[in-house]
Amino acid sequence: MITARNRRTGLMATAGVIGGALALTALGGTSYAATGGNDSGTQQASQAPAQSPAPAQSPTAAAQAQTKTQGDQAGAAQAASDARIKITPGPGSYSVGINKPIVVTVSDGKLTKVTVTAVASGTEVAGTLSADGSFWRSTGPLARATKYQVASEAVDAQGRSVTANATITTISPANDFIGHLSPENGSTVGVGMPVTVSFGKAVSDKAAVQSAIRVSSSSGQQVVGHWFGDHRLDFRPQTYWKSGSTVTVTLSSNGVRKTVTFKIGRSQISTVDAKTKQMTVVRDGKKIRTIPISSGSAEHPTYNGRMVISEKFRQIHMNGATVGLTEKDGKPSYDIKAVPHAMRLTDSGTFIHGNYWGGDSVFGKVNTSHGCVGLKDVRGGGDSTTPAAWFFDNSMTGDVVVIKNSQDKAKLAPGNGLSDWNMPWSEWVSGSAAG
Repeated sequence: MITARNRRTGLMATAGVIGGALALTALGGTSYAATGGNDSGTQQASQAPAQSPAPAQSPTAAAQAQTKTQGDQAGAAQAASDARIKITPGPGSYSVGINKPIVVTVSDGKLTKVTVTAVASGTEVAGTLSADGSFWRSTGPLARATKYQVASEAVDAQGRSVTANATITTISPANDFIGHLSPENGSTVGVGMPVTVSFGKAVSDKAAVQSAIRVSSSSGQQVVGHWFGDHRLDFRPQTYWKSGSTVTVTLSSNGVRKTVTFKIGRSQISTVDAKTKQMTVVRDGKKIRTIPISSGSAEHPTYNGRMVISEKFRQIHMNGATVGLTEKDGKPSYDIKAVPHAMRLTDSGTFIHGNYWGGDSVFGKVNTSHGCVGLKDVRGGGDSTTPAAWFFDNSMTGDVVVIKNSQDKAKLAPGNGLSDWNMPWSEWVSGSAAG
């Protein structure tokens, strides 16, 4: 598992660009493998894709998040827990004060576990659980300009469990957190990871903002920026980053210069063939493994295209209702509380993850999911010898996953997740605001 050092860089950029000083803070939420039981994965509103994904994979968003979660069917629906968890501040919160505690409460149940972890460093924040299990409160200090992931678990009177999570970002040193940059300073990422600057407010003078940001690589590759709407600016070269190179992001304004650097690790390109139901993993040009998979069914086919792993979760809660997939009686089409070894491929909810509910007759033979790519696993993900565990442990954020031969006819929007590589270079360059 690759971890990133928790070093943050802030910059006050061009004043008046979007009605005030723009604080660009180097925050990386995609460079560290997240842990714990999670609810429907969340992403900050400022990272919303510029184009709406295809209807089959982009139904109604969950509250306070524009990221959507998509999972596989688990056969019979699991009995729902009566326990209800509330996390304060809520999912996706920006500019969270460092002097107020993070609080997790539960109704109709008891909390059994709560962890608050700094995404970049993996450092856990101390906290106390009440004697009756009704609430948890952080007691350790929170750092400025830091992204935290809150993972919580609870049970009701019948012992039925429920999980919930939230990702929050604390206030920046500039006290004006409007945008953030990823990946994390000092991190190591895969060859497909673009540089992404996301803005909480619409940028009107794109040329002025882009002129304050320069991205270069020790490989000598030309790097060009492209705007996805008014809230997101990505940078990438024409082809994947060169393995072993160093990428430098320079933020300059009013005579102040800040620098963010990250490393490009080994090259790993995994190709999922939805027709043969096999995934081939190629590292540094050499095939190292072929894994049987199960992808989207004919009713819910998986996107074709080049995708990039943006987040890793050892467990995540997937519920069909969060993406509008329900039965006639309104119940979710699936509700899987702890999907193991899950890695996000798109904002609209495509994951590659472990599947413990499918039999041996599924993997490599039948496509059964609601759009995700499933690999054989065990409940809880505790067996390191399973294909899903192996792929999780041997993948990092920024690795490329290519899906081909799916029945899906929709075009994967390049702004849906980190799918930048699906856009032709000429079109990419035309979306730059630089002269």
